Amino acid sequence: MMDSRNTGAAAGSGAADSENGSPSGNGTAPKGTTARLLVTCSDRPGIVAAVSGFLLAYGANIIHSDQHSSDPKGGRFFLRQEFYLDRLEYLLDDIRRNFAETVAERFGMDWQINPGWVHKRTAILVSKFDHALMEVLWRWKQGELPMEITRVISNHEDLRAEVETFGVPFVHIPVAPEGKAEAEARLLAELEGGTDLILLARYMQILSGEVVDRYPGRIINIHHSFLPAFVGADPYRRAAQRGVKLIGATAHYVTETLDEGPIIEQDVIRVSHRNRLGDLKVLGRDIERQVFARAVKWHLEDRVIVDGNKTIVFV
Repeated sequence: MMDSRNTGAAAGSGAADSENGSPSGNGTAPKGTTARLLVTCSDRPGIVAAVSGFLLAYGANIIHSDQHSSDPKGGRFFLRQEFYLDRLEYLLDDIRRNFAETVAERFGMDWQINPGWVHKRTAILVSKFDHALMEVLWRWKQGELPMEITRVISNHEDLRAEVETFGVPFVHIPVAPEGKAEAEARLLAELEGGTDLILLARYMQILSGEVVDRYPGRIINIHHSFLPAFVGADPYRRAAQRGVKLIGATAHYVTETLDEGPIIEQDVIRVSHRNRLGDLKVLGRDIERQVFARAVKWHLEDRVIVDGNKTIVFV
């Protein structure tokens, strides 16, 4: 889990560059002063004391702390802490090196220390449905999603104008049935070397195992959820015909097993016999937008720890 990315600032067009929850009077920390520590290890006494004591030795102030144990005896322990330290950007490499040697090795930890001032470089993949994409772009433009959107990639040209209105590069990579391998090679070339996170904003293509393996725990997908489930084409019509009473949305990390990756966020809304097919689609798009935005925000804020095929989400 250790993050060895450059600790310098990453600037995203139109995105706010601020950090909340600092001890400063206006609620915004000076740039380069806060970081987030994520820890996963076998549960045993002394973990929190060791981590807190390590940060105290540097003079750091812990401003948020969340923890969870799957079982107090023989379970797994999960910790997320945000801490503030003057001139942290100059001390971060030293802190990481010493944490690895004095704390992480002792407890057998998987861990990350991520600088709060570095925005994750994000590529968004989309086909023709625009609701999830527009929600993310709008929230990013408003400064609600701290990331650097490097590009939007689509297998269709339909959304180019809307995307370019936000000042974001639009890349068209068509995917023909006989040319999927070539299209994916182009996709990988676009992502290579400058992508920390991939968002599938209703991208109607299945990513190969090669893509998924290169970005483990860094591809987020959004799709509808029905009770009962309707997979395949035209699910809203079949749901309406069946008379479902709940529709919803699921945001999850992508794995090689289709739509079975660790779930980050879900939500549902009640419907009834009064809702026609068009109503279900409107309600479905609305809840997909909300669930997707929450999942993306939590990932960007390092609030999600993957534990096998499930997640620990500190919110």
